[in-house]
Amino acid sequence: MGSKNKLKRFKENESFSNVIQPTRDEILTGFGLKGKWASFFQNDNPIVLELGCGKGEYTLGLASRNPKRNYIGIDIKGARFWRGAKTALQEDMPNVAFLRTQIELVDQLFEAQEVAEIWITFPDPQIKYKRTKHRMTNPEFLKKYKKILRPGGTLNLKTDSEFMHGYTLGLLQGLGHEIVYSNHDVYKNAGSPDEVLKIQTFYENQYLEKGKPITYIQFRIN
Repeated sequence: MGSKNKLKRFKENESFSNVIQPTRDEILTGFGLKGKWASFFQNDNPIVLELGCGKGEYTLGLASRNPKRNYIGIDIKGARFWRGAKTALQEDMPNVAFLRTQIELVDQLFEAQEVAEIWITFPDPQIKYKRTKHRMTNPEFLKKYKKILRPGGTLNLKTDSEFMHGYTLGLLQGLGHEIVYSNHDVYKNAGSPDEVLKIQTFYENQYLEKGKPITYIQFRIN
């Protein structure tokens, strides 16, 4: 994507009513919507997050299937989720928002137990050991998720990375968390939820064309 196109998208994001772009300082000194997301959506419906939402395909796909839930896609790359935000406005999807920020600040964005469910879709697996702290299912991230999730709230990891799938399963088992469901090849092995099979991202389609298995885990943090 050219720099001019990125700048155009950044500018357009500023005009979108469904895009929130706080500064890091604003978040750390008291984010205004923390604990008040019901006022943003103007309803008390459950809140679902997609972390690392990319172009927003999963956020939109989930939101269209579940209009009685509110969906927030979070990513630092605003030029990427521009497409999802624009589509949500064009298709009149009031239960969709996009939040531009670093994912490691997620516990500063939501009050305790304010979130019903979290989706992590095709994250960078951060395979090198020195990058462990950046893996989105590492113990520190799990603590942040537990803080904002309602009791019994679920997390979903969908990835093409067998490494990330195995790492997360081992970690969850070692920490005693509840693995609700696991599948190491969702399109080959039956049993995955419709939301896993019927919503596909741009990158997922590329992985499938290369013959890569898509994995999925649903779990709860005890």
